[in-house]
Amino acid sequence: MKLDPPHISKKLDLNLSSKSKPHKHNTISTAQFSRLPLEKTKPPTLVSLCLGVIGKHFEDIIADLGEIAINFPADIKMAMAAIARRRKLLNDDIIYSLAESSWEILDISGSDVSDFGLAKVAEICKFLRAVDISRCSKITAIGVSELVRHCHSLETLRCGGCPRSDHTARRCLGILKPKLNDVEGESWEELDTTEIGDGAQSLRWLIWPKIDNDSLECLNTECPRIKVNPKPSPFGFRGIEVPREAFSNMALDDPVVKDIDPITWAVCGFTPRATSSSVSSPCDLPMAEKFRLAFVERDTRLAPKRAKNARQHQRRAKREWVMTSTEAKAIDLASKMSKSLHSWN
Repeated sequence: MKLDPPHISKKLDLNLSSKSKPHKHNTISTAQFSRLPLEKTKPPTLVSLCLGVIGKHFEDIIADLGEIAINFPADIKMAMAAIARRRKLLNDDIIYSLAESSWEILDISGSDVSDFGLAKVAEICKFLRAVDISRCSKITAIGVSELVRHCHSLETLRCGGCPRSDHTARRCLGILKPKLNDVEGESWEELDTTEIGDGAQSLRWLIWPKIDNDSLECLNTECPRIKVNPKPSPFGFRGIEVPREAFSNMALDDPVVKDIDPITWAVCGFTPRATSSSVSSPCDLPMAEKFRLAFVERDTRLAPKRAKNARQHQRRAKREWVMTSTEAKAIDLASKMSKSLHSWN
């Protein structure tokens, strides 16, 4: 009978023991490994955490926002504007207080910004490349005209999204189409910006989800330089690389708030304007209303104590007046004498 060498038999014993009785620590490590995420998520930065806290209580600083944000960097101001927009708080005053000349994108979609606010921001932010005014019912062709007049680097414009905004977009076709100083050219593509006298000189991408056929045909015929509603493609749009800002499936200001916790704009103090409820629960009230109700409750609770203190103060004042005034002393003595006379009788 031939025996195996010792080292071979040792290996066989180890293999058999490992099959029959698996090691506990190996099993645990495998299970733990299977639960590990594929990627490690980075912890939020201190700036992101601070912006999250500010965003949750944004309505409490609106009144002093101009003084608070005056020394903030441009990226912080843009993040604050993005949070305000998501919380449905963005209006003319807020966007004007936060506007910075170095901004290249402006997302005011679905906000209460009007023509006045858009014109003021366009005067400050002259280097805007991409602007989203979709679902802005207070913006008309006047505001878009001011935007085009001040921002000569505008390449991407988002509009439409609601009936009022669609109407504004139709009225802006004449504003967006460039007008020629030299009409002898054969093609729009051969023109330089110096030959374009008016209109959106640099506009290349128009995102208008529900554009009507007449408006689309008008743009394709009279201004083929402006591409309408490009689709994501690895080959670009007709051989031209489409910028990220021209894709309607992502918000313009998403990169600005990507490191901020989404709970910042989902705080319980905010209720969407579209929804209406007959009775509001305490967690649905804004922070300012909670403070007001707490003050009213405290005022009601302390009212009896204040009334008691007022009566005590009145009695104390009367005693002091009696002790210091000669007239009061005379009246008091006369009262006592009259009482004594009545008692004698």
